[in-house]
Amino acid sequence: MAIEEDLSEWEIQPTSKMFSYGFGYVIINYFLYAGFALVFYFYEVEVGLAVTYVMLAMIVFAIWNMVNDPLLGFLTERPMKWTRKYGFRAPWVIIGGVPILILYFFIWAPPSGASQMTLFLWFIIFTCAFDTFFSIFNDHVYGGYTNQFPSEYERRRSFAITTLLLGFGVTGLGIVANIMIEYGDVASFQRFAIIVTILMTILMVLLFLGIKESDEMKEMFIQSFEKVEEVSFMKTMKAALKTKNFTVSLAGYTCQITAMTLIGASAIYMYKDVWQLDYSYAVLPAIAGLLTFLLLIPFWSNFARKHGFKRTYWTCFILHGLSYLPFLFISNDIPNFYLLVIIFSVISGIFYSGEVIMLMPVASDTYDLVSSNVGRRVDATLVGVRTFFFRISFIIVAVVIGVLHLATGYDPNPYATQTLVAMWGIRIHAYLIPALMLIIMGIIFRKHYTLEGAEKEALVKKLKDMGLY
Repeated sequence: MAIEEDLSEWEIQPTSKMFSYGFGYVIINYFLYAGFALVFYFYEVEVGLAVTYVMLAMIVFAIWNMVNDPLLGFLTERPMKWTRKYGFRAPWVIIGGVPILILYFFIWAPPSGASQMTLFLWFIIFTCAFDTFFSIFNDHVYGGYTNQFPSEYERRRSFAITTLLLGFGVTGLGIVANIMIEYGDVASFQRFAIIVTILMTILMVLLFLGIKESDEMKEMFIQSFEKVEEVSFMKTMKAALKTKNFTVSLAGYTCQITAMTLIGASAIYMYKDVWQLDYSYAVLPAIAGLLTFLLLIPFWSNFARKHGFKRTYWTCFILHGLSYLPFLFISNDIPNFYLLVIIFSVISGIFYSGEVIMLMPVASDTYDLVSSNVGRRVDATLVGVRTFFFRISFIIVAVVIGVLHLATGYDPNPYATQTLVAMWGIRIHAYLIPALMLIIMGIIFRKHYTLEGAEKEALVKKLKDMGLY
């Protein structure tokens, strides 16, 4: 259940700051979900890199991400010479944010006619370079969110705004991709990458306008490091992983990201090979799902206010997973099958909305819990730890798609007609595996997550007493 808070003496952050961080989340979540959703297909089908090379490159990329995310979060989460003047997190957001705009484009611009090894190395070099800066950016945007919006009211309200922006931003860019990308046309992917870079630059500026930290917040960070002896990276990570609620939240985030990444990476295969439709047909289901997603934000925000973060989260996990099972049986030999795709996209959007609204509020509560155990704010390190496990999703996606394509004899020719077995392989990695992951995780979260009610109220009091709230 939700906790009661006394906000009478609390300075609520302005809505403009909530919107700025919302734009930051659009950038992050686009790159986490849709931004790389087509990479596997692009290199396997459009560029012609052998599926084993694509799978191996994705694994190398994921391992690099797993190593650098928590480490960079730890190394950058300490007062610097600039902290009192420019802020604790804001400078890192800018340092990490600018290079990713350039590097992202080069991922989609491999040299034409290059050898398999050249393409393989190109993929690894530019994805790993991108993620090095993205890790810094991601760690401090997420860490900044936890610090800027400490109360349950602010987290619930700010992430309702963020969810609204995410719906428009991430889905909107996906719709642009549906319209611009053509099977068999490598240049169409590159034109889309240019559009993404331009739009992300605009969003980055809007984020930078709202990340300024108050003098009180800067002093809180500096004093918390002066009062507490520095804790090593391994001790911080160990303390985090020994905190049950943090690990449950971590598992939930990893499952959610993996499921949605699999669905996103598989969508183009479904439209091209199973439903045999032009990719532009993905626009109507996306718009229908988006409208439902947006319309349900007030409902889920109010539901969370009445019933708390935990119940909202596990309910949406289970129902969201169940909503994907009907997609397994939709084929182009069913009359009006495209209408069914739209209808079930609407149903999925209902529960995805509530799931997204709860992502950061639940995570932020667990960051508070770990910070209270360590004695100072370690949010960026925790975001890094969280991202470390999230990167497992790239390995899972690479292995699942790669192995199923090899096992079912998938033909990577852009104009090929797939066998029935290959089509079922696509259905499995597009919907069955994601559905099972979400359902199982919802059950686990319901049983093992306990940070609510009296336990959460006690945590808030402890943080206030420690000067960390």
